[in-house]
Amino acid sequence: MASCFRGPLPGRPSLPLFLLLLRVSLAQERAAATSLLSGYFGTKSRYEEVNQHLLQDPLSLGPPDPGYLLPSAACAPLQLRALIRHGTRFPTEKQIRKLGQLHRLLRSQERPCPAAQQFAHWDMWYHPDMDGKLAPKGRLDMEQLAQRLAARFPGLFSPQRRFAFASSSKHRCVESSAAFRKGLLLALHGQLPARELFFLSDMENEETEINDKLMRFFDHCEKFVTCVEENATAMYEVDAFKQGPEMKRVLEKIAATLCVPLRDLNADLVQVAFFTCSFELAIKNVNSPWCSLFNEEDAKVLEYLNDLKQYWKRGYGYDINSRSSCILFQDIFKHLDKAIAESKSSMPISSPVILQFGHAETLQPLLALMGFFKDEEPLAANNYKKQMHRKFRSGRIVPYASNLIFVLYHCDQAKTPEEEYQVQILLNEKLLSFPHSEETVSLYTDLKNHYKDILQNCHFSEECELSKTNNTSTDEL
Repeated sequence: MASCFRGPLPGRPSLPLFLLLLRVSLAQERAAATSLLSGYFGTKSRYEEVNQHLLQDPLSLGPPDPGYLLPSAACAPLQLRALIRHGTRFPTEKQIRKLGQLHRLLRSQERPCPAAQQFAHWDMWYHPDMDGKLAPKGRLDMEQLAQRLAARFPGLFSPQRRFAFASSSKHRCVESSAAFRKGLLLALHGQLPARELFFLSDMENEETEINDKLMRFFDHCEKFVTCVEENATAMYEVDAFKQGPEMKRVLEKIAATLCVPLRDLNADLVQVAFFTCSFELAIKNVNSPWCSLFNEEDAKVLEYLNDLKQYWKRGYGYDINSRSSCILFQDIFKHLDKAIAESKSSMPISSPVILQFGHAETLQPLLALMGFFKDEEPLAANNYKKQMHRKFRSGRIVPYASNLIFVLYHCDQAKTPEEEYQVQILLNEKLLSFPHSEETVSLYTDLKNHYKDILQNCHFSEECELSKTNNTSTDEL
């Protein structure tokens, strides 16, 4: 009698091999799914999304940029001012509590459907004490950024130079400053023994100054805090989009997928599930089960929801959002002016490298003040489709570790006095074209002239003062 148990048929893998191939296939599908979603995480985006070459080599400067037109022989960098958002962070306590609420909802189901089962067994490893602290990946973000900047501007980042460090008081920013300093020491001194690196850090680097007046100017602007930050009606467009047809479709889909009543879900819970996908990718470099809930169309809707909030709270939505940053903008030009005056007097530049660590909320208003990424129409709840090709995409502007860098050059072979000092601006290590010229290099005199009104007439105390009759209305913003 022939045996009932026989080996695999020719051309058909054995069961263990089949399961292995299936697992590989599922992993590939997950990786593909993440790559489709990862461009839509807004301010929760990892830095590598705007510099894809860093995924292969985190110290690479990327392909040559034809915009670097200033030859080192004729023009030498005189001063560099870098405004740097902190590195990858953990979720905030508020986000963790919302995720816990959603997780409990899925675990409470008596008979969860297959899609919900994976979340019932998912390890809720986030805890409230994390509360926005810098993740280990965030420290690496800063160390590697320091090494790349040192390689990009070797004339400024040299052991003989003095570096001025400043930071927001938030722990994640102070820690980012320390991690950047470590990366800078590695770049300047190589792999020296730890004891010698510690000695060098004491000898060559001053303490990081805590300066919330510049790095968290928004907290010190009474008009912004009262009329935008604490005003429930200021986010009208955001709230309207949460109730709109695009979000309704996403909510209905997620509720059906998870087999939960639609009444138990809302836009905030769906958004925190989406952000958990982004956190797991940014922090752990894994494709979380939470990512499987969303396709690319869902991601575009949720990106727009996040961008609406950034636009109305930190961008062009209200003038006070950007006008409150003029105190930082003017400080940048004060130091550029000082460097030029010292150069003209043949004095050493007292602050050749200024490194300041803040938040997305530090960079975004400043970029708006300068006129970058401004769309013809405001972002609104009812123009989602019209804004599919918008300039204002927070994930491309202020991901984790985003950086805005001003570089002042001295050109000793200039034909005219005006050409002697020139400026370039980099966002996330890529040259920005100036709004007034569409060029990637500007004469310093032209740049100051373009921003003359802000430099002369934007006074922080006056901009941020509440009128006596103010009733927290956004009409005057």
